[in-house]
Amino acid sequence: MHAVVARSAGGPEVLSSTELPDPAPGPTDLLVRVAAAGVNFIDTYRRAGVYPMSFPHVVGSEGAGVVEAVGAEARGFVVGDRVAWDAAPGSYAELAVVPAADAVHVPDGLDLTTAAALPLQGMTAHYLVASTFEVGQGHDVLLHAGAGGVGLLLTQLAVARGARVITTVSTPEKAALSSAAGAAHTIDYARLDDLATELPALVRDLTDGAGVHVVYDGVGAATFDASLASLRRRGTLVLFGGASGQVPPFDLQRLNAAGSLYVTRPTLAHYTATPAELEWRAREVFRAAADGDLDVRVGATFPLAEAAEAHRALEGRRTTGKVLLLP
Repeated sequence: MHAVVARSAGGPEVLSSTELPDPAPGPTDLLVRVAAAGVNFIDTYRRAGVYPMSFPHVVGSEGAGVVEAVGAEARGFVVGDRVAWDAAPGSYAELAVVPAADAVHVPDGLDLTTAAALPLQGMTAHYLVASTFEVGQGHDVLLHAGAGGVGLLLTQLAVARGARVITTVSTPEKAALSSAAGAAHTIDYARLDDLATELPALVRDLTDGAGVHVVYDGVGAATFDASLASLRRRGTLVLFGGASGQVPPFDLQRLNAAGSLYVTRPTLAHYTATPAELEWRAREVFRAAADGDLDVRVGATFPLAEAAEAHRALEGRRTTGKVLLLP
């Protein structure tokens, strides 16, 4: 099979398309013919060595495809099933070994390319609005990178729950996409001279001086101070990524002084830790997409061999929606 390997920690240039022996599933695994693999910031963190990894390794952990073989002890799946997953290392490949416990069925009416765009970003958006901070009627939400993959999905889910969503974007085109997803207000941060002071002022103008109930921040270092300053008293900052770099340690007394604020750093694995929770989130997100209630934007597709260019596009903030690799 063909696969994309990271030879060492570094930039996109360390990725190479390589021919490898076909893998074999273990007793509790599925062997899946990959229809599409998701490209995510976590892939770039692992490639760069931000998250500890062994090298060389086949990159990627998300995708969708058709089951070709089932391990002797795997339950709930048969050859020919359409499945998707978010946590199977080695997904940038023509064949992937997926633990049966991490796979979910793709419902009828949802094509595999769309399904590949949903496991990580769709279930992330779901846990953020349904569990980390339970968004409800009347909540004001600030969301960074509103035209990104998580951003477009989270906006729709939050609006459906009765929230008013304010997003930050970097271009007029991204503002239009964010608005179409349901954002009540979009703020082009590229036009701000001092994000840390100007953004909170704009947010407070939009919330009668109070600030928002929750900020969803997947950008990290560049937006953290502005996020904290945009919260109302006892508001919650959900830091779920670090696209601009990781947030350095900070003085917890800042939370006291700013109004008894909360900060949390969640990850999807802790919100899909049981089969029941994984099945619940996947069912809600996949069914909403299949029924047309959740619009899933695939913003860019690349051939598998062009994974390095896909990483450059993602890290360069040149993408909207989901980025996929097609074997």
